[in-house]
Amino acid sequence: MALYTSESKDRVRDAVDFLELVSARTELRRAGPARYEGLCPFHDERTPSFGIDPAQKVYYCFGCQASGDVFTFVQETEGVDFKGALELLAERYGVELQREEEDPREAERRKRRERLLELLSRTASYYERFLWESAEAAPAREYLAGRGLGEEILKEFRVGYAPSAWDRVLLASRRGGFSEQELYATGLAQRSKENGRMYDRFRSRIMFPLADVRGRVLGFGARAMREEQRPKYLNTSDNDLYHKGLHLYGADLARAHATRAGEVILCEGYTDVIALHQAGMRNAVGLMGTALTGEQVGELARMSQTVLLALDADSAGQEAMLKASGLAARRKLELRVVPLAAGADPAEMIQRDGAEAIKAAVERSVPFVRFRVERVLASGDDSSPEGRDRIIEQLRPVFATLPPSAMRMELTRIVSGRLALPESLAETLLAGGGSPQGRLPGTAASSGPAGAGAGGRPAVARPQRGSDVTRREDTERAFLALCIASPEEGERALAGLDLDEHFSGGLLRRAAKRLGAGDLHAPMSDPPGAEERLEEDPQLKGLLAELVVEAGREESDTAMLEVQRLQLELARVDRQIQRARGQDAGDISALAQHKAEVKREFDRAYGRVLEETGERA
Repeated sequence: MALYTSESKDRVRDAVDFLELVSARTELRRAGPARYEGLCPFHDERTPSFGIDPAQKVYYCFGCQASGDVFTFVQETEGVDFKGALELLAERYGVELQREEEDPREAERRKRRERLLELLSRTASYYERFLWESAEAAPAREYLAGRGLGEEILKEFRVGYAPSAWDRVLLASRRGGFSEQELYATGLAQRSKENGRMYDRFRSRIMFPLADVRGRVLGFGARAMREEQRPKYLNTSDNDLYHKGLHLYGADLARAHATRAGEVILCEGYTDVIALHQAGMRNAVGLMGTALTGEQVGELARMSQTVLLALDADSAGQEAMLKASGLAARRKLELRVVPLAAGADPAEMIQRDGAEAIKAAVERSVPFVRFRVERVLASGDDSSPEGRDRIIEQLRPVFATLPPSAMRMELTRIVSGRLALPESLAETLLAGGGSPQGRLPGTAASSGPAGAGAGGRPAVARPQRGSDVTRREDTERAFLALCIASPEEGERALAGLDLDEHFSGGLLRRAAKRLGAGDLHAPMSDPPGAEERLEEDPQLKGLLAELVVEAGREESDTAMLEVQRLQLELARVDRQIQRARGQDAGDISALAQHKAEVKREFDRAYGRVLEETGERA
């Protein structure tokens, strides 16, 4: 069952000043009776495409399709889960949360998780004290100082040291009231294969606490201090709390800085992250010793839409960059590559050349596509025609992602110069096997005004959509937005439609049925008898948020609502005619006659719209 009551969640939602909450992230201005808009806080843009409805407390971005309510907004901007967002808002707006009566097994699981988190936090504090207070940890202190890391920044990251004894953590935790089973569950202790006795998993190692975005310790990364120790790095194994690949090192400290900076730096090692923070680049995070995962890319996207890859310049680091590009394309992230000297990582670069050197390298970051082109050119054999052909063949997929642009021209010039080809020939060869009109992953082609009605007048003023959204779907969206903008008339209009026939897409049909069954004055509320709560259907929730924000810019317009209704009817009849082709010609004749009648109604209704607005066809 839920941890907090529904009434608690409703009180928090009611208490939130959504305009104030969002205005802390982006400047908003009024753009309609119930709409404010501004630059999207979730992606880089110059023209505002982000809108909110402060009364319904929902947001939608027509550029990146980010959407949600007060809780989603905090989840995405603060990098917390729903429970964390609820607790943050309750604390900010002074709302007392009441717990649900939990299922005994669920209550037991929650209490167990809280105890494990407490155990890990206590152990992290113990390791930290041992690093700074024990004689045994002197070599570790010398090593960290030798890497140029100061005590202040190391304490901020809670870096510690695990003693060499086999049972120090085990005995201390037992005295604190924790069981062997709890020590085993957190990965702090393990059993001997010979006699089954428990002993400390981490010994004689520098300890880097691995925390979630709220700063709660979930596990540890441990670096060996002796050459004979293997492995060099030992991480907490996957368990109930810690899952390798879900988190980023330092995200709890970097999150706010990355949001303000508009970019996040991704590197590999723990000391790289700490060194960058010490050098003033507080927006740096690390991979926690894992290959980049989709979940980590999601964490990066919640921090910023621009990711600077400061990964080692070896082959493993370059392969990691290539993997990052595929994952980032799905999130519409901009990837840039920070040039690092061969064999050097950010911490070594800072130690050798100073903080200004790494800052200059970050400023010289290049788009990932340029990095890919230069990587192919550097690794290929351009000494023979056959070798140059192979290079061209490798580069074609890269150029297929590039639209006509200054970047494409510059990269073509680089290729032609390196391969000693005329620029026009290089462009022709690079375009072969891939369209020069190709687009970067995640970008949308320009299209005409979405949802345009007869005479080119947009049914509802809105930003342009990608080519994957058809005009028919835009008309359906515009109709539903107008129903929300004119609730009484919208209710009657929806009641007069066959929703299965008039709506072509499954998601739009579900939205129409939900709006028809609920209260158009409160479209984000669950209608009576709803089989599924909106919170359980993120796709539908996102679409409804878009429609509410769109409706917020529209005045109540019953004439335009009728135009859109008739457009839906015309589209329905067209689909019926298509299905009837090849069957009884009489059926098609009747349908064509009905279509002509609807078209005449449409023309009259549209004429009334033009008269009311003073427009001329």
